[in-house]
Parts: sequence; C-alpha cells; structure tokens
Amino acid sequence: MPLSFLKKKEPVAERALALSEQVVPAVPTAVSRDAIELAERLQRDTAGLGLEAAQLRGMLEDTTAVATRQQDSLAALVKHLQDIRAAQDLIHEVTAGSQSSVGQAREAVESVGQEVAGVVDTLRDVAKAAQQITQIALQTRLVAFNASVEAKRAGEAGRGFSVVADAVKDLSTQVESTSKAIMGTVADLDKRIQSLARDIRWDQDAQPGAQGRFQSALSAVELGVARIGDAATQSMRVSGGIHEQAAAMAGELSKTRNALGQAMRRSEVVLGVSETLMEAIASCGVQTADTPYIELAQQAATQIAQVLERAVDAGQISLADLFDERYQPIAGTNPPQVMARFNSVTDRGFPAIQEQALTALPNVVFCIGADRNGYIATHNRQYCQPQRQGDVVWNTAHSRWRRIFNDRTGLASARNQRPFLLQTYRRDMGGGNFVMLKEASAPIMVKGRHWGGLRLAYRF
Repeated sequence: MPLSFLKKKEPVAERALALSEQVVPAVPTAVSRDAIELAERLQRDTAGLGLEAAQLRGMLEDTTAVATRQQDSLAALVKHLQDIRAAQDLIHEVTAGSQSSVGQAREAVESVGQEVAGVVDTLRDVAKAAQQITQIALQTRLVAFNASVEAKRAGEAGRGFSVVADAVKDLSTQVESTSKAIMGTVADLDKRIQSLARDIRWDQDAQPGAQGRFQSALSAVELGVARIGDAATQSMRVSGGIHEQAAAMAGELSKTRNALGQAMRRSEVVLGVSETLMEAIASCGVQTADTPYIELAQQAATQIAQVLERAVDAGQISLADLFDERYQPIAGTNPPQVMARFNSVTDRGFPAIQEQALTALPNVVFCIGADRNGYIATHNRQYCQPQRQGDVVWNTAHSRWRRIFNDRTGLASARNQRPFLLQTYRRDMGGGNFVMLKEASAPIMVKGRHWGGLRLAYRF
C-alpha cells in the first residue's frame, strides 16, 4: 500500500520512511529473501524499541503522578503553615491585649486599694467617735449615780428627781454598751479591710512572692501571658522557616514536573518513531508478526461497520443517534460510566464479532469497538461486569464497558482514519498492575462517515 501518509511526520519519521522504502523492492517482482530478513529484523528491533519506549513512558507517568501528589501535599502543607501563622499572629495579638488588660486590672485594683484605705480611715474615725461616746456615757452614768444618791437623801422631795436620775443612768449604760459593740464591729471590719488592702495593694519595695494574693495572682497571669507570647513568637520564627523551606521544595518540585513533562514529550517522539517504523514495515508488503493482527483488526472493523449500517437500514437507530455524543453519566459509578443512545445496538451486534476475535489469534487481550471519542459502549464479556460499590480497583479491572478511554492510545485508535494503526503502550489494570500491550486498530466507517475505530490489543 502507498506510504504517502507518513510524509507529514517529523524528520526522524521521514528517515524511518526512507528506511522502510528501501525494504520494498524496486521492481514489482517477488520480494527477495534478504529484504524479508531485513524487514523481519527491523520488525523485531522496532518492537523492542516500542516496548522500551512504552515502559519508559509508563515510568515517566508514574513519576509524574508521584511528583504531582507531592506537590499537592506540599501545597496543602504550605496552606496549613499559613493558617498556623495566622493563628500565631492572633495569639500574639491576644497576648498583647491580655498583658494590657492585666495592667489595667492592676491600675483598677490600685484605685480600689486607695478607696479601701479611705474606708479604713473612716472606720477609724468611727471607732474614735464611738470611744468618745463611751466616755461620755460613762461620765453621764456617774453623774446620774450621784444625782440618784442626792435624791434619796432629800427624801420625799427628791423622789421624782431620783426616778429621772435612774432613767438617765440606765440610758447611759445602754449607750455605753452600744458604743462598745460599735467599736468591736469597727475593729473587726478594720482587720478585714486591712487584710483586703494587703491582698490588693502593690508594694514596689516588696520581694518577688511577697506581694498580696491578688497582686501575686495578677503577676502570675501576667507572667503566663508573657510566656505564651514568647512561645508564639518562637513558633512564628520556626513555622516561618518551615514555610520558606516548603515553598522552596514546592518550587523544586515544579521544576521536576516541568522536566518530567519534557521527558514525557520526548518519550512520545521516540514511541511515535517506533510505531511509525512498525507501520512502515507492516505496509511494505512483507509478512511480519504484526500482519495477522492488523488483518484481523481490519476484518473486525468491517464487520462492525456492517452491523451498524444494517441497524440504520432496518430503522433500529437513526444516523443522528448513532453518532450522538451527548453521553449521560451513570450515577454512583467509579470509575465514571456513561450511557449513549446507541448502547442497545452495540450490545446486540458487537459481542459476537468481538468474542470471536479473542480466540482467532494467540495472545489477544481484547477486541473492542470505540467511537471517535474513545467511548467503549460494549466491551468483551469478561470486562462487562457490573461495578461493585466502593471497590474502584476491582471496577477498574473488570468493569471497563460504558467508559470513555480518551488517553493517548485510546484517542489515537478511535480517531485514526488510515487503513491501520500500530501502537505500543502500558495498560492500567487497577491496583498498580500494568501490562505491556501492542494494539492494532482500523477505522470503522458507517455510510461514508467515520464512526470510530476497532481496537485489537495483544501481548508480544
């Protein structure tokens, strides 16, 4: 078949084209034995190159995924550190306010202490007044006693005066008793207030620990707040250093990801060259190990196209619905699955063709029809298992239908419109398990329109 479709490739691919064209004999006669041997050797070498390139690309994908997770983790760490820093700033602000509040409390207590001192002075004045009242009452009682004696001497004439003198004596006794009680109460209040004054008074000359209880408590609070502030300041310095280191690590990881991206793109070039060489060798008319798989893929693609065209002709589905791309998500699926309007047609017509291809040649892993977006409506039966809720590893390996595989390999096979396409890749089976596969694909054409591709994967 002509190799003009390779003319648009990169210079490396053009050299591969030139090399492959050397394999094609210059005259339309039987292919020479040497050319066949050369093609077979090139096929083996390019298959090995494709295998190494696919493995390299897979390792780069794994490393990139690890770097991405590390970068995400570092970003989360930096965010947490920023939150910690904000909390530390708040602690520092609160402790500063608390220290100010303690100072204000001390000033308020000092003011109370001064008022208490005034109360003490007032109480002492009351005590002195009560003492004077007691003295006056004592003197009044003595005068009343003398008057009572003189009234008795006067006999009947002094009887009325004697009654008054006795009453005055009794009243002075009560006044004296009340005054002494007031003096006792004032003395007790004086002791208590003096004790309160000692507790709340701040003594500038007192040794540490010799202050009053209230002032000692305020000092303890002030010291604790100061220690919290110092700890917060120290923590801010430490977290600031960690933040700088984490930011530096994030920068290095970003550089690593960029470098891995470049390596990934270069590995794609190498992989593309190996695939181009494999296609060129397979196209030169020499039978290679890939030829039977290419022919099987093309045959299955033709049969799938016929199934779809018959469905359209029979009125089972319209062309619009067959080419519909409005996929409807299936709720609760992981990995996500979707439905399309042509599912019933593929479920009826694809299995017989796809299952037969599985046993047509050795080492075939799967044979599936995909639309041009990589959507697998109907997979091989062993991969059409219902999903298990919450078991993403099992689902990834056993429930591969109703899914869109828009990775590099999947889209290339689905959108290829050349007679065939050969690719080498690493297939994710879930749970960190991968298998190396080679894939031959052929376009599926329905009523002159490109519907998708037939994907035939096999071990090599």
